[in-house]
Amino acid sequence: MTDETIPAGKFDYVIVGAGTAGCLLANRLSADREVTVLLVEAGGKDDYPWIHVPVGYLYCIGNPRTDWLYRTCAEPGLNGRTLSYPRGRVLGGSSSINGMIYMRGQREDYDEWARVTGDSSWSWDAVLPVFKRSEDHHGGANEWHGAGGPWRVEKQRLKWKVLEAFHEAAQQTGIPATEDFNRGDNAGVGYFEVNQKRGVRWNASKAFLRPALSRPNLTVVTNAHVRRLVMEGTRYTGIEYWRDKLEARRFVARARCEVIVAAGAVNSPQLLELSGIGNGARLQRLGIEVVRDLRGVGENLQDHLQLRMAYRVEGVRTLNTLSAHWWGKLWIAAQYALSRSGPMSMSPSQLGAFAKSSTDDESITRPDIEYHVQPLSLDRFGEPLHRFNAFTASACPLRPTSRGSIHIESPDAHAPPTIAPNYLSTDYDRHVAANALRLTRRIVASPALERYAPTELLPGIEFQTEDELVKAAGAIGTTIFHPVGTCRMGTADDPGAVVDARLAVIGMEGLRVVDASVMPTITSGNTNSPTLMIAERASEMIRADRLARTGTVAVSARDAISAPIT
Repeated sequence: MTDETIPAGKFDYVIVGAGTAGCLLANRLSADREVTVLLVEAGGKDDYPWIHVPVGYLYCIGNPRTDWLYRTCAEPGLNGRTLSYPRGRVLGGSSSINGMIYMRGQREDYDEWARVTGDSSWSWDAVLPVFKRSEDHHGGANEWHGAGGPWRVEKQRLKWKVLEAFHEAAQQTGIPATEDFNRGDNAGVGYFEVNQKRGVRWNASKAFLRPALSRPNLTVVTNAHVRRLVMEGTRYTGIEYWRDKLEARRFVARARCEVIVAAGAVNSPQLLELSGIGNGARLQRLGIEVVRDLRGVGENLQDHLQLRMAYRVEGVRTLNTLSAHWWGKLWIAAQYALSRSGPMSMSPSQLGAFAKSSTDDESITRPDIEYHVQPLSLDRFGEPLHRFNAFTASACPLRPTSRGSIHIESPDAHAPPTIAPNYLSTDYDRHVAANALRLTRRIVASPALERYAPTELLPGIEFQTEDELVKAAGAIGTTIFHPVGTCRMGTADDPGAVVDARLAVIGMEGLRVVDASVMPTITSGNTNSPTLMIAERASEMIRADRLARTGTVAVSARDAISAPIT
């Protein structure tokens, strides 16, 4: 093995992971010309063409070029099935392979974070301006949205008759229409807004990293697999990483100020455990020296389970049959080539709805189900579309009480961690899942869809009782790729907390975690843009802490968007 060491103190900040959070942090921190920043990413550049075509997620998920290819353990709540667990391994991270839906969640989500951390700066009223700061909304700036930021938000560029019918059917079931899911109360049915720019995926790499690449104080290293964090005395001062699978070249990068772990809800707890931070007894069994006994590392895993109900329809065209013939494929390709519209421009789900799983339960005060509705159907993700017209309505319980875990089983940094989401492990989650299936059936039975004679394909109308519906949920349920919470925020006296309200690892110096893993509870909706907001807040905290240490002038958050380097 050849040791090659980047000189100690070369960088002020070392960021692990060029995903959603890492790309933003690299931009914001390097905007201060007085600091130097190193960003390391295990994957490669985001130059794979299918990343940028919206429908290309089909070719990115399950592709070792862009995906870590993780799998879960056998899940008892899913009738013993294991699931693929996509995570982006490329510049932009999961923002390069996800569904592109722009969603913030609900006011109460953030107010709960403020309560758990004892820090009101995580409340909805405090984080709304942070969301707006990043945003470039197609409708311009107003009370709820920002304009001119790097994070482009646009309307989708196509509609389908069958989705229009579902939109009407949801209203007939009592779900009101809405034009905007992002005002703190996302109740209603409407079309998702997406992170695209003129029909092309807008990932975190394009939005934040590329504009900063010309800065001489930012260094980006790809294909760099971090082995462990480096500690000197009581402070974390760098990282050790390899540049190739043969581990023939080892590098050590040093940080004068901080090491920032932004590797995501799977890889951040993995790296902490590899570095001796985690449940002491577990680490000792693996032969890893315990640096800090933090029992919460890798615990508190939360994810949204989607219950994919599919319906065959008559008298209306869907993507199933449109894409089944050569002339349909040619037409689809021509639409995208000429106008960046049509099916190739669509996100995985176009129509959304947020509703209460039961209108009879007075304890449900806000929507606890999210729908992702698609003009297509298939037996399983990655398999061919059905050869007949159909649509899929995926119901996602928004606030599961089930908690899972992610842990290493080996001190080998290349060994994948064990992922155990523990779906449907509580009575509450099983009951909400059963209610979600019932609600979907009520919507589909509404007059607006009756004209298309929908026939339930999945899970099948034979599932009727509560126990049968829970079994059906276990048969059709799958992840919708929203893992969070494995290094959660909390107070110093909270035995399950990993980071404090300023995202510093509790009891450690020079180390923060900044990504979806710090969420105490999952947001009521898609999790990519909330992760971006977390990184925006973290960049403010990091700059403020540097100012307090050095007395230097920090670049403002607004100026950091596009501050020139001279």
